[in-house]
Amino acid sequence: MNAPLLERYGDRIAGVLTCYDRMVITGTLPGPCYAAGMTSFLNARQIRIFDYPRFAEPLRDTIRANAEQLAEAASVKIEYLAKAHIRKEDVIAGVIKTRGDHPGLVHVISVMEACSTYKAWHDKRTHQTSLRPTTGKCLHYYFYFIDAELGLVYLRVPTWCPFRLQFYCNGHRWLARQLTAAGVGYTLADNAFIRIDDWDRAQQLADRLSPDVLHRILDRYAQACCPVLDVFAQRYHWSLMQIECSTDLAFRSDAIMKPLYAALSREAILSVKAEQVMHFLGKKMTPQLAQEVDSRLSTRIEGICIKHRMGKNSVKMYDKFGRVLRIETTTNDVSFFKHHRQVEHRDGQATRELATVKKSIYSLIDLREILLGCNRRYLEFLSALDDFSAGSRRLDKLTAAKTVDGHRVKGFNFFDKTEHTLLCSLQRPQFNISGVRRADLKPFLPNLSVASITRYLKRLRVLGLIKKIAHAYRYYLTRLGRNAIAAACHLTEQIIVPALAA
Repeated sequence: MNAPLLERYGDRIAGVLTCYDRMVITGTLPGPCYAAGMTSFLNARQIRIFDYPRFAEPLRDTIRANAEQLAEAASVKIEYLAKAHIRKEDVIAGVIKTRGDHPGLVHVISVMEACSTYKAWHDKRTHQTSLRPTTGKCLHYYFYFIDAELGLVYLRVPTWCPFRLQFYCNGHRWLARQLTAAGVGYTLADNAFIRIDDWDRAQQLADRLSPDVLHRILDRYAQACCPVLDVFAQRYHWSLMQIECSTDLAFRSDAIMKPLYAALSREAILSVKAEQVMHFLGKKMTPQLAQEVDSRLSTRIEGICIKHRMGKNSVKMYDKFGRVLRIETTTNDVSFFKHHRQVEHRDGQATRELATVKKSIYSLIDLREILLGCNRRYLEFLSALDDFSAGSRRLDKLTAAKTVDGHRVKGFNFFDKTEHTLLCSLQRPQFNISGVRRADLKPFLPNLSVASITRYLKRLRVLGLIKKIAHAYRYYLTRLGRNAIAAACHLTEQIIVPALAA
């Protein structure tokens, strides 16, 4: 990725990595997932439509018994969460801390949640009896595993028909295991790589995420945790529910990234308009779509997050641990995007044309290029924003204390009267040609001794405001010194003094 932002800060960035992050995949049985399909299934087996609950109850008991067997075999207990404020992630983190991260079943959580279901309905006009979709509540099991290939995953299994499954995995966790297998060293904090020994190799591995491998893993967990496939004689169809694709810029130090991110986040929230959000997501501006666009700034424990949302899709920017700048595109409806693919028509013919992305997991390969394009366009936009982070770093350099040869050197206070007078004296025109000596400053600083002026000059040299002329006891202002003193004088005389006089 050769975005201008990377060219602009290339020497400060250790590496760049684009990878799938959060992936939520749903599993449905092709026939029973629709009311008409379940109705046909019951009719084919001569089961009364109004006996649908009786048909589903034994399947519910089978899933419950299977969950208890899996938990007992792994020597774990099924934990029921009755309160919604308890985060499952926190529970699992505590279990892993005690258990370790070796592959296998980590924990089983049960919780009452909403689910899709059907109700029997008799139409008096047509005299037809069928099932209609509705919602209800049932017990759900969350099976948390540490998979040998994907890392930490979970499968959410409802205990009521039609048994819509939900699977979660994280692309960065998967990549971490790939790097380990390839012998590439790295440092992973949460779900962000702060250090990778070979960034190019890591990107090659990230691009190898295969839907075929994912499909095999999904089928294995579905068979183990939801043993109802024999009843329906079907395999689960896996579709993409939520996909996050992130581009991480890992900076060499937090001192470089923090002021840059502060400047970019401030400019982004003020500068991004609806048409820009549409451009990031590869859409054209229309009055209808413009009503669905918004930008938000939110403050989290980890830092500030800028999010630009359009319907069920968003582009956001946030920092990870003060070292990684993450640009992330999230979609909760992959059919929002279009690409050129083969389209099969009702008459049996197939043509290649622009069409919406299919929700099948086999769209992951094409979807990666689409979401990467969204990240790239956002990076290009950020590269055009004003960046004052260098000024923040230089201000810290001038005002923060330093330790030189075991001695603490205090930073300059531009509002201290004595130091302000000294700085203004250095800027006098007569010192621009041949430099300034200690004796030249004495008339302007009558209250300071010669020794004090000497110490001040040493501080100025250490902080980079002045530079010594070779083979002479004369000094001249550096470019940083001229800019800092000019800014301090302007701030004091043109802003602070008039404001206090009002």
